[in-house]
Amino acid sequence: MLLLPSAADGQATAVTRALTSASALCQVEPVGRWFEAFVKRRNRNASASFQELEDKKELSEGSEDEELQLGEFPMLKTLDPKDWKNQDHYAVLGLGHVRYKATQRQIKAAHKAMVLKHHPDKRKAAGEPIKEGDSDYFTCITKAYEMLSDPVKRRAFNSVDPTFDNSVPSKSEAKDNFFQVFSPVFERNSRWSNKKNVPKLGDMNSSFEDVDAFYSFWYNFDSWREFSYLDEEEKEKAECRDERRWIEKQNRATRAQRKKEEMNRIRTLVDNAYSCDPRIKKFKEEEKAKKEAEKKAKAEARRKEQEAKEKQRQAELEAARLAKEKEEEEVRQQALLAKKEKDIQKKAIKKERQKLRNSCKNWNHFSDNEADRVKMMEDVEKLCDRLELTSLQCLNEVLTSSTREVGRAALEKQIEEVNEQMRREKEEADARMWQASKNAEKSAGGSGSGGKNWSEDDLQLLIKAVNLFPAGTNSRWEVIANYMNIHSSSDIKRTAKDVIGKAKSLQKLDPHQKDDINKKAFDKFKKEHGVARQADSAAPSERFEGTCTDFTPWTTEEQKLLEQALKTYPVNTPERWEKIAEAVPGRTKKDCMRRYKELVEMVKAKKAAQEQVLNASRAKK
Repeated sequence: MLLLPSAADGQATAVTRALTSASALCQVEPVGRWFEAFVKRRNRNASASFQELEDKKELSEGSEDEELQLGEFPMLKTLDPKDWKNQDHYAVLGLGHVRYKATQRQIKAAHKAMVLKHHPDKRKAAGEPIKEGDSDYFTCITKAYEMLSDPVKRRAFNSVDPTFDNSVPSKSEAKDNFFQVFSPVFERNSRWSNKKNVPKLGDMNSSFEDVDAFYSFWYNFDSWREFSYLDEEEKEKAECRDERRWIEKQNRATRAQRKKEEMNRIRTLVDNAYSCDPRIKKFKEEEKAKKEAEKKAKAEARRKEQEAKEKQRQAELEAARLAKEKEEEEVRQQALLAKKEKDIQKKAIKKERQKLRNSCKNWNHFSDNEADRVKMMEDVEKLCDRLELTSLQCLNEVLTSSTREVGRAALEKQIEEVNEQMRREKEEADARMWQASKNAEKSAGGSGSGGKNWSEDDLQLLIKAVNLFPAGTNSRWEVIANYMNIHSSSDIKRTAKDVIGKAKSLQKLDPHQKDDINKKAFDKFKKEHGVARQADSAAPSERFEGTCTDFTPWTTEEQKLLEQALKTYPVNTPERWEKIAEAVPGRTKKDCMRRYKELVEMVKAKKAAQEQVLNASRAKK
């Protein structure tokens, strides 16, 4: 056989062939396992023919078959063909040492060897007794090959491999030798993974990324292991469709339960490994140390920042202090200059005043009469107090450089101007005082008509409203003002401000005046309630008749007893008002009924006033 020479890099091998008409050049690309063998031989500097390669292959296959034929299962004859499902199919075919790693070629070769040795015809020819039907152990060999030659059935049998160790190491077992205990367990269970390239457990020097990838893979482990081989019922044996469906349902539930238990086993394995892994502890300590270092670095940076801020604040305070001291020094210097100027001016004024007094004294105060001189002296002192420095200087100059008459005229003129100025100032002060007193009276009396015309009826109504709406009532003074505007006989509208002002003025009254107002209100109440009126729908169930000959005000204690009795004896109580009257000493049945009616009217009036105030506030919004 002619071998093709190898082509140069980047070129193809050209082959020419003889044709009847003409030769043609075509491109040929060497491919196939024979070319691959040629390349390997060339790289090893060895030569061999294709026939030698085929001979070596046949010899290797023959030797493999011979090795499989040498294996023998000594317990094969003891197997029960009816219990074939519980047998070890790999051991039956002599593949117990290979098991799930056995190839289809090895399975076929093993079956072939077993058939050649244990076929009933072979054994019968050798004089060995044969059992009839499926009772012969050769059925176990047939079933084993049937299960292992079918990929689906083999996968189901591999899932429940009887030689597989499902145990999970405990935490105490891996306390001192973690990697020696858990590494073979993870290697053993990696066969169930749907994903290839299962990460290894590694060693103590593995990086954080490798360890994290390992546990992430196993915490999200995708297992192909299924448990259909352990189905207790076979749907092929069902007699009808309903029975077959029931069997399938039972099998699905059993498989799901076993699958759940398997995933729990894997999760327990990963949890135990994670909790015992010394690398995880090391990584956590490193992370903790890193966080502590970052925390310390942040604290140090924060401390330096605070120190810088404190230095800056101290510098700003120092600058502010220096600026303040400088400003205070400037103010002090200005004050000293102003004081000096003031002292100079005071001395000049004092000098001019003395000069004015001396000039007037020299002229004998421009009068020969003692009374006139005294009056002139008073006017001169008034001029000394009122005139400024320039005016004093001008006046003194006139007095020293002129005659007596001219000086007297200038002095009298100045005195008239000062008197006129004092008169105007007095008028302005009086006007301001009058205006202030007028404003005070106006503010004390209230604004408009609300501060005036408080009749006795209005005062009594105000006292009643104040007692009816005690402190704590929502919008109390607006409610009282509204109550008065509703029940007042006058047409004057009172505001909350008017009501507050009048209530304060009533508090300042003498106790005798208060008693007088209360007595008038009580007399009016007796006059208006001389005959009992018909009660409305809110009155008690029993009515009273007759005239009120004697009315005594209810005390606080009696009021509390009445309220308690009303709670104790509800409306449907027989002889209710007799029992209530017995609970309030000193009060009759009619007194209790009358007081209850008054309380009902007060509550109704209070609610009406509050609703009116609420409606008014809503209307404003």
